[in-house]
Amino acid sequence: MERGEIVHIDTPKTIADGAQTQHLGKLTFGIMKEKVHKIITVTDEELVSCMKFFGERMKMVVEPTGCLGLAGLKKLVRNGDIPANSRCGVIISGGNVDMSRYCELLLS
Repeated sequence: MERGEIVHIDTPKTIADGAQTQHLGKLTFGIMKEKVHKIITVTDEELVSCMKFFGERMKMVVEPTGCLGLAGLKKLVRNGDIPANSRCGVIISGGNVDMSRYCELLLS
């Protein structure tokens, strides 16, 4: 986004397989240029923490990629970019995870 053009990168090393994208498509990039004001990253550890939260508190199985929104929101709150008492919505998606791998991640 900083360059103002689509950039090709190496495949990211992450447990969030849906985020292992090497570049954005033209349509997505155009929308993001218009609508996105900030991009943040989260760690695999932050994703696992959210997976545990969803499993323990919400009784939901959510794959790592589906946890990106909550992990990002938690980071923004922790960093003071969003006040802790704000009302925010997070889209939760993705239950397409191998249960053995899911359990392995939760126990890590």
